Amino acid sequence: MGLLDGSGFSLPVFSEVNVVDVKIDVTETAKNAMEKSMKGDEKTHVLIISAEAGGCSGYLYDMKITEDPEDENFQKIKAGEINILIHNKDSALLNGIKLDYKDTLMGGGFQIENPSADRECGCGQSFG
Repeated sequence: MGLLDGSGFSLPVFSEVNVVDVKIDVTETAKNAMEKSMKGDEKTHVLIISAEAGGCSGYLYDMKITEDPEDENFQKIKAGEINILIHNKDSALLNGIKLDYKDTLMGGGFQIENPSADRECGCGQSFG
């Protein structure tokens, strides 16, 4: 039977996206760490923060430095010399986050605090 009876495929599910004007708090330590990581590429590259489906609480944070996609579907937030982009589809999930950088004996890394998350995983990488 296959495609003709509809059992061989499914249509994508579309949901309406609630777009909000994103405001985030970036600590001085996080700004310094980003500037150090992007040294010389501040004009052409951006930090993209997103929320991907997955993890034990529903969503995972994802951060990557990439060339500026110059896409109108992203909101641009200035943090010192660095541009941070958040896609409109993630705006409601990431609005109000605090981006920090911790340097510990076990290593350093960026940490995100999300006051609007209902729940977070113990590892701090997953939220819902």
